[in-house]
Amino acid sequence: MKFLFIVNDPPYGTERAYNALRQANAIAGKENTEVRVFLIADAAACAKKNQKTPNGYYNLEKMLTVAKRKGIDVGVCGSCMDARGMSEEELHESSHKSTMDELAEWSFWADKIITY
Repeated sequence: MKFLFIVNDPPYGTERAYNALRQANAIAGKENTEVRVFLIADAAACAKKNQKTPNGYYNLEKMLTVAKRKGIDVGVCGSCMDARGMSEEELHESSHKSTMDELAEWSFWADKIITY
């Protein structure tokens, strides 16, 4: 089964992005599944590298490292990156600058779409 997660919320301040990546990573660990994650709006900041969080606090960059190991493809809305002054060089290695066209393709690809 193919899952697409569309994440809208910022990396910190709410736990929606955290929970989205938790669920995506859990599903990716199951047999016969494929998972893709699209970060849009404030969620684009989830893919920023060199995040520093207090000890004991979740870190989205580390969660994206796990996602990469599990084969999850992570796209980041390019327009959203531009609006937030983010360059491709600032993206974590697990993700890539993406487009709405790619999100549309992924939407047709997916059996299930989950939004956060």
